[in-house]
Amino acid sequence: MEKHHSSLQELPIDVDGKYYQIQHKQHNNLTNVAIRYLPSLLLVTSIIITFVLLNGAPFRSTNNNPSYLLPNGVSNSSSPVVLPSSITSPVSSSSSSRDAVVDEGLRVSLAPSSTTDQNKQKCDLFTGKWVWDEENAPYYTNATCSAIHEQQNCIKYEKPNLDFTKWRWKPNECELPIFDPVEFLELLRGKSLAFIGDSVGRNQFASLVCLLAKVGYPEDHSYSPDPQTKRVVYTNYNFTLSLFWSPYLVKTKENGPSNSGAPLNIYLDEFDVEWTSQIEYHDYIILSAGHWFFRPAMFYESGKLVGCLYCDDDNVKHFDPTYGYGRAFATSFRAVNSLENFKGIAFLRTFSPSHFEGGSWNEGGNCLKTKPFLSNETQLHDQDLKMYTTQLEEFKVAEREGLKKNSGVVNNFRLLDTTQMLWLRPDGHPSSYWHTKGEVGKYNDCVHWCLPGPIDTSNDILFEMLKIETN
Repeated sequence: MEKHHSSLQELPIDVDGKYYQIQHKQHNNLTNVAIRYLPSLLLVTSIIITFVLLNGAPFRSTNNNPSYLLPNGVSNSSSPVVLPSSITSPVSSSSSSRDAVVDEGLRVSLAPSSTTDQNKQKCDLFTGKWVWDEENAPYYTNATCSAIHEQQNCIKYEKPNLDFTKWRWKPNECELPIFDPVEFLELLRGKSLAFIGDSVGRNQFASLVCLLAKVGYPEDHSYSPDPQTKRVVYTNYNFTLSLFWSPYLVKTKENGPSNSGAPLNIYLDEFDVEWTSQIEYHDYIILSAGHWFFRPAMFYESGKLVGCLYCDDDNVKHFDPTYGYGRAFATSFRAVNSLENFKGIAFLRTFSPSHFEGGSWNEGGNCLKTKPFLSNETQLHDQDLKMYTTQLEEFKVAEREGLKKNSGVVNNFRLLDTTQMLWLRPDGHPSSYWHTKGEVGKYNDCVHWCLPGPIDTSNDILFEMLKIETN
């Protein structure tokens, strides 16, 4: 990293503040000059030092990227609350009912080349750019991993440009290490990790299984007949990996036959016991949810209908998607905080953006770009930005409540803030390459991620965060 020198450091001042008289054999009168102007120089020096003390060093580095969480994960609640400039665009007051906030203390930092060298400046893992890396990427293919879901098997369905597999995430101030499956399994020996959420969470679960496939496949120890709820064990390491299907994270109920198209009943203040009853003794859980909250729904709180999303009933209040989204996360975080025996870490994997162009998913929209955006080329905006900031607001509340529960000593929440990173990857979706050519009635998928693909990097970062936890 470039070393910055301030003008103060270059002034000829010793530790006692005395001016070093410059001796020169050919110009003896320089000594007299130095003595003559000594009072003025001392006065200037005094003014500069006073200005620095009162206003902060004017010569400090212009790098404003802060270090966020310390390795112990405790956030600084006094940090200013701002959205990273690289992820935001101006939003009119009418576009969001809430202010967009990200506490600097929520983010995770890592030393430039080591998680253990405390003398090195830390860096933000989530702010960076995608760099071409043909040597190390991809980690796997559909020939080396059998866990790839058909809908993300872009290589099988002949996505024409496979360059999307050859990019790696490069944080601005450090290197993100290549994923080492043996090291990962050793790190999590005797531990348990669960993904909880929707099909993008399942996408990340499958990515992790593929990343670990070089070591071996786990044994299926699933207890549920639901194929979307899984429990697998890497027996040689006694590591348990689970997947809980809960696209709304809270209690839901069908409003008529499942194929009727009727809005689902969402009980925004009630736990989804399918996962809340199972995770109390897990070491790590990853919560995520997103695009299901754009579907028609009837919202219930305290057992009463309070409103809806995209319904035809004029007698109930109509809400924006962020209403149900925020309350569902508030309830799921409350569920975690209510578990007396939960001593693990709960990660929030932030909103995974879609990249439809030319229409929405059911209007012929598609995602045909073949390379990542540059970090300064585009900004998160509109509904994606509102969903993202809604998550962060509820996360911050949960973190405060968790610290209160733990007497201010232990923080059980971490932010896996991958939204910006994934926003820069419009090329990484299946598009139409998730089914056989010519099949009718199929939409273009610009929500999920090809495997291998950008979501593998979410697990790269998760791995680094787990290293910090163990340190």
